Amino acid sequence: MRTAEIVICVLLERHRRVCLAVLVAVVAACGTSDTRQRSETARAAARPKSGAAMSGSVGRRTGAPLVFVTNEDSDSVTIIDSGTDSVIATVPAGKRPRGVRLSPDGTRLFVAVSGSPKGGPGVDETKLPPPDRRADGIAVIDVATLEPVKTLRGGNDPEAFAVSNDGKTVYVSNEDAGTLSVVDVETGKLVDSVRVGAEPEGVTMRPDGKAVYVTSEATGTVAVLDAGRNRVVATIHTGKRPRSTVFTRDGAKAYVPAEAGGTVTVVDTKTNKPIKTIAVTDSGAKPMGTAISPDGKWVYLTNGRGGTLSIIDTGRDSIVASLHVGARPWGVAVTPDGKKVYTANGPSNDLSVVDASSRTVLRHIPVGRSPWGVAIGR
Repeated sequence: MRTAEIVICVLLERHRRVCLAVLVAVVAACGTSDTRQRSETARAAARPKSGAAMSGSVGRRTGAPLVFVTNEDSDSVTIIDSGTDSVIATVPAGKRPRGVRLSPDGTRLFVAVSGSPKGGPGVDETKLPPPDRRADGIAVIDVATLEPVKTLRGGNDPEAFAVSNDGKTVYVSNEDAGTLSVVDVETGKLVDSVRVGAEPEGVTMRPDGKAVYVTSEATGTVAVLDAGRNRVVATIHTGKRPRSTVFTRDGAKAYVPAEAGGTVTVVDTKTNKPIKTIAVTDSGAKPMGTAISPDGKWVYLTNGRGGTLSIIDTGRDSIVASLHVGARPWGVAVTPDGKKVYTANGPSNDLSVVDASSRTVLRHIPVGRSPWGVAIGR
């Protein structure tokens, strides 16, 4: 082979090697890019979609009962695992969610939502926008999936309600109208509307399922509704601005806190007559929400702007302890085992966790804005 031919062959071989090296580099780069793309796609798929639960993962973490908290100014419900006291989800509920209860079988969550603008102390209500009545109702949420099922129409500005023992009927207080709406859960139809007293507030089903007790703020009374006939059969006089009702486990007694009166009226439910008045002496106390321990020995009472939780001995019908829990506690609930009590503290946007045995606050759990009501599953 001549010298010129040898030189040409060497140059061609070098060129071939360079091209091969470039090709290998390009393929490697493409593979890396593809791997990165697949990784990013997987990460994107794992992110929560718009409208899904935005805090934590949906579902139980420890198998402990779930705590449901309505956030009035966030239009949402926060779900907490009572085993770890950690937030596992926050889901949309509708406008101004307040009252909250579970169905008797624990499969559905009922939430009172309202299109009425928020008023209250220091608010000039003449300057508020008109209410959006389309937003009024009782939202029904599936507990297993945390997805909305439907919204029941229960009259204007629903705030508090009770669910019948068979889960088929909801009783809703309508403050502006002075009525109680009786709603069929399955059909969503209004079965009846009963006049109960001016500015009705708290609604509670007696344990035997035969009567519904409805507090009326303006008249300082409780209307007793025969659940079979949807008729008021008794009127009980209490302190000023009664807010809620809780019953002993056997239904023999009822406890009715009066916000403006600073008292709790104890009622004999056989006669529907008051048998005792308990004075709440904590500084600034405004008795509001009530819950009873599973063994029926203790009534837990939130005191609103007083910032305290009072504990009533149902055997003696007297307050035996009181502790500071947070800013303006309202909603209150007890775990099924009776070991923990939760209070919703509106201005501080958190939930207090109280150890029932030591009667001390264990921790505060941040939730949504202006938490209002609390309900606990099984």
